[in-house]
Amino acid sequence: MASMHQVMPGGSPPRSRGRARRVSHGELGTVALELFVERGFEETTMDDIADAAGVSRRTLFRYFPSKNDLPWGDFDGMLDRLRSHLARVPVDVPVREALRAAVIEFNSFPPETAHIHRERMRLLLHVPALRAHSALRYAAWQQVVADFVATRTPYDARALVPQAVAGACLGVCIAAYESWLDGGSASLGAVLGEAFDAFDDVLVEAAP
Repeated sequence: MASMHQVMPGGSPPRSRGRARRVSHGELGTVALELFVERGFEETTMDDIADAAGVSRRTLFRYFPSKNDLPWGDFDGMLDRLRSHLARVPVDVPVREALRAAVIEFNSFPPETAHIHRERMRLLLHVPALRAHSALRYAAWQQVVADFVATRTPYDARALVPQAVAGACLGVCIAAYESWLDGGSASLGAVLGEAFDAFDDVLVEAAP
């Protein structure tokens, strides 16, 4: 995750003339998050974000097709990294352990950036427009998980079992995110680990 990009007080940084400066998904996403927190999601426009980032509107849309995409950062890149990570997991590692470790790793970040991640998750989980948009992102994330489960089972990735495991995994993650947003000193990784462990415990207790 890119480091916090500070918007200068009293106005937006001037746009550079000539060749457009190089930016990243992470930088643009962080600038947008800061504005969403300061002004509200609905009240912030793409022009506001482009001005604050010092880029053209055209450049911003090249990275993010819509305002709803901005809080997700480089989501496609994250999915590619998650897919590659799972593909490298040794075959003797159980599916549950592989998914638990992968989820925790991909939700790890330096403690000093926890506040920006909290704001990101608060937006994604609680802003109505973003919650509707999130369904597409969640479906793509679940498919990566289902594809991995299919490699360890005799089922096709679109079959019931891989899809059920992926859906359960997403549910555990969302519950952990909500708990983490409620506060406390535990890291997101620790809360996710606790959620996965609790889910396993409940399944064992409920078994006949």
